[in-house]
Amino acid sequence: METKDKLREQLCKICERKTLVVGIGNTLKGDDGAGCIVCEQLKDTFGGLVIDAGTVPENYIGPIIAKRPDVLVVVDAIDFGGPAGEVRIFKPEELSSAAISTHTLSPRLFVDVVCKSIPVEVWFVGIGPGQTALGEGLSKEVEEAAKMVAGILAEALERNPKH
Repeated sequence: METKDKLREQLCKICERKTLVVGIGNTLKGDDGAGCIVCEQLKDTFGGLVIDAGTVPENYIGPIIAKRPDVLVVVDAIDFGGPAGEVRIFKPEELSSAAISTHTLSPRLFVDVVCKSIPVEVWFVGIGPGQTALGEGLSKEVEEAAKMVAGILAEALERNPKH
């Protein structure tokens, strides 16, 4: 598990260039909504730098390309075998393009389409889900992790004068 200080260091480094944050998830399926919750917490201050793509990130490929970010940070609930609320940072090649997902198009395939259209460095911020049953809310662990990730991303985005 990444420590909060380690995550801060990594995300501040990642967000040194023009960055766009994209949240993916389904808020109706418990912890799967983690990426959307992070975007919700960022949108008032960083609205132009944040896209809540929900369960259909492919619908936002055009707007992402139009913004031409240098860095794309995708926040999603990712089951990497860790406990609920654990946060890890991944490169796209570390994720399977055939991973079972609640999304219409897998996050990895969505990113591959964006990368074929514009030169962009992509990072996934994965929050380990605990429960993803329909109608459930966020678990306490994932809610705390989403709040922490949003806070760190806000700090990283504030530090960057290129936005």
